[in-house]
Amino acid sequence: MVQKRILVIDDSKAVTKFLQMHLERSGLYEVRCEYGGEAGLAAAKQDQPDMILLDVNMPDMDGGQVAEQIKADPEISGTPIVFLTSVVSAGEAAKEETTIAGYPVISKETDPRVVLSQIAGMLR
Repeated sequence: MVQKRILVIDDSKAVTKFLQMHLERSGLYEVRCEYGGEAGLAAAKQDQPDMILLDVNMPDMDGGQVAEQIKADPEISGTPIVFLTSVVSAGEAAKEETTIAGYPVISKETDPRVVLSQIAGMLR
């Protein structure tokens, strides 16, 4: 089975390493982590991942700005983006209609097993 490539863009190393560990442990994903908007954009262009998990609040660029630039770039505009945030609770994010700027949301409070299930469903 070919692993899907996921790019995690977040300014918290604790969050990114935690996600990377759980995603890679499943054997289904290869994960690259970047720690800010500018670095994340460069990585998205370089790697062209299958999905981007994107923090909403970062010091150099917010997630909305990063998503806007990704969607404006024809080479990576088709990459699915999922906002990863602590702004929304796990219960709120579990509701199907919960989006930020039209993008699906995963709460940082969500159980890692649920995150794996949500990502698998989005990548189908």
